Amino acid sequence: MRLVIAGLLVVAAVVTGIVVNLRDPGVLVAAAAPLFGDWQPHLGPGTPAAVLIAFLVVAKGPELARHRFAFPIAYAASVAFTFSLAMVDGWGRFVTRLTTDDEYLHEVPGVTDVPAMIRGFAARIPDFQPDSWTTHVSGHPPGALLTFVALDRVGLGGGAAASIFCVLVGSLAVVAIPKTVGNTALLPFLVLFPGAVWVGASADGMFMGVAAVGIYLLTRKPLLGGIVLGWCLFLSYGLVLLAPLALVAVGRRIGWAVAGALAVVVAFALSGFWWLDGYELVKLRYYQGIGDSRPYWYWVWANLAALALVIGPAGIKGLRGDRWVLAAGVAILAADLSGLSKAETERIWLPFAVWLLVGAAKLDHPRRWLTAQAITALAVNHLVLTNW
Repeated sequence: MRLVIAGLLVVAAVVTGIVVNLRDPGVLVAAAAPLFGDWQPHLGPGTPAAVLIAFLVVAKGPELARHRFAFPIAYAASVAFTFSLAMVDGWGRFVTRLTTDDEYLHEVPGVTDVPAMIRGFAARIPDFQPDSWTTHVSGHPPGALLTFVALDRVGLGGGAAASIFCVLVGSLAVVAIPKTVGNTALLPFLVLFPGAVWVGASADGMFMGVAAVGIYLLTRKPLLGGIVLGWCLFLSYGLVLLAPLALVAVGRRIGWAVAGALAVVVAFALSGFWWLDGYELVKLRYYQGIGDSRPYWYWVWANLAALALVIGPAGIKGLRGDRWVLAAGVAILAADLSGLSKAETERIWLPFAVWLLVGAAKLDHPRRWLTAQAITALAVNHLVLTNW
């Protein structure tokens, strides 16, 4: 029944999106709504590799999940599958996704004084100023920009390095989540996670990997995990919604985790950036532009259709009363109802959506469900030219 409902939701979102776009182009700001991209069936140099990797994971994944080297194998497979999906659109598109005028790398050359940048960061969030931050930088705390500035400073500047970095870090979730929940049967499902389409390459894919590692560390080293999740707060304002997952992970050792997160918050505050000030200003910026033009009536339910494509049939079938799934669901519901997530949630919600696959590890006939996951990822990537 869940699959039928999800299928109908996707069909309704697609049909409604087509009708609205035909009547009033630009209203939804997404030609392939509910996904952010354009309807453009295509093949690319990554197609054969993506199909081959998917076939091998379906055929051998369940057995390899029990292998002594299951985790490094799964990580390598995830990187390869994500990169192959990206190459369906071509190398040129892959290396320029983070270099456009709306993206982080556009601002990197202008950051010559990091302390000054942090002190003046909030003032540049509102739009229509001579020095307003570009869209993605203004919509996130300074940690996201700092990440790409740091890459540039160590000699890994440019779009190619940034995109590869996002894939490598994002794929850490494939290892971190099974270690957190204690179930290696989850590994092949995470390798074929349809959300990999947007991990390669978006900064949100990188956020997903960092967040998953932070949640894992909470179960082992709460103070360190708190520090990592504190850093997540400065990668994206929305990652404050990791709180339900963090509470599940940390249990009674919450004090150490809170101390670690607060240390990061205090460090940024002493450097001149107060998170709450940034959050209030980013809400202003959101409604100065796309937030004001995208209709809530459509996206409040169409976002969930996009989510269904991100987690795939196995993710939908595996939705059950698991505490990790419930925690991720609470985070997603809060984000959806907030009105601050209208479109592009297929990438923005990656740090939460990936946890919805936890229940897939318990499905009967895993190869059938892995096949469904692979088909979903390949179909989306080949039918829609996504923006990420």
